[in-house]
Amino acid sequence: MTAAKLKKGILVVLKYFTLILGAFVSILPLVVCVITAFKNPEEYASTNVMTLPKSWTYVENFIQAWKQANMGVAFRNSFIILVFVLAGSILTGSMIAYVLSRFKFKGNGLIRNLFLFASLLPGIAMQVSVYQIMYTIGWINFLPGYIVMMCGTDIISIYIFIQFFENISIALDESAIMDGCTYFGVFFRILFPLLKPAIITVMILKGVGVYNEYYNANLYLQDKNHLVTVATSLFKFTGPLGNQYNYICAGVIITMLPALIVFILCQKQIYSGLTQGAVKG
Repeated sequence: MTAAKLKKGILVVLKYFTLILGAFVSILPLVVCVITAFKNPEEYASTNVMTLPKSWTYVENFIQAWKQANMGVAFRNSFIILVFVLAGSILTGSMIAYVLSRFKFKGNGLIRNLFLFASLLPGIAMQVSVYQIMYTIGWINFLPGYIVMMCGTDIISIYIFIQFFENISIALDESAIMDGCTYFGVFFRILFPLLKPAIITVMILKGVGVYNEYYNANLYLQDKNHLVTVATSLFKFTGPLGNQYNYICAGVIITMLPALIVFILCQKQIYSGLTQGAVKG
């Protein structure tokens, strides 16, 4: 065996070893979560995390997680937040991107740079001032206020839409305006339908972030009975005397199911949106 073939073989082995190790590290927490979710309290207390449950039909953990964590209300609130935040982010982000990409005015570059600078700032560093604003206008424990705040923190979507607008010929705008179309008509009738790949990309990125958002939801929606979200609902199983991980794992599986169903049903559109987004960018 030549040195070149030996080197190539070593690289192939390292490549597959890295892939297998990465897959194992990624899947192991999910496997442990599934195993723990089907254990009764006695099994959970007396066995290690990798010991399989005696019965895979034990669903009491899921029932208790649903009831005690008030997950029905949590899913309702998260759905409302998702719908309005995604709609608001898509509309505002695409409109701002339309103005910045199609109209040249003094301060255009400055505004783009300010957006970029804001996206580089860690969100946690601005929470003192944001919380003071939210408290002053009375938007703590106020679901519409939380929705507005989540819409207003989205900057990445603006740059995604700008990239797509810059790849759409401005001749479409000029032709529509010559035919008597207004700027709003150009945007909503001509350009907005062409943004489908960008819209899908923004929905994926923003939707995953909003659905999994814990810090802001826990900080601004402090009423855990009526304003609980999917991300904050399982906090009820933690406390100073210990954490009930069998209920937490059952709740985690419940919260994963909607996202899994959406991914299975819409995976073609999701892959298409991300792929076209990468090409357009």
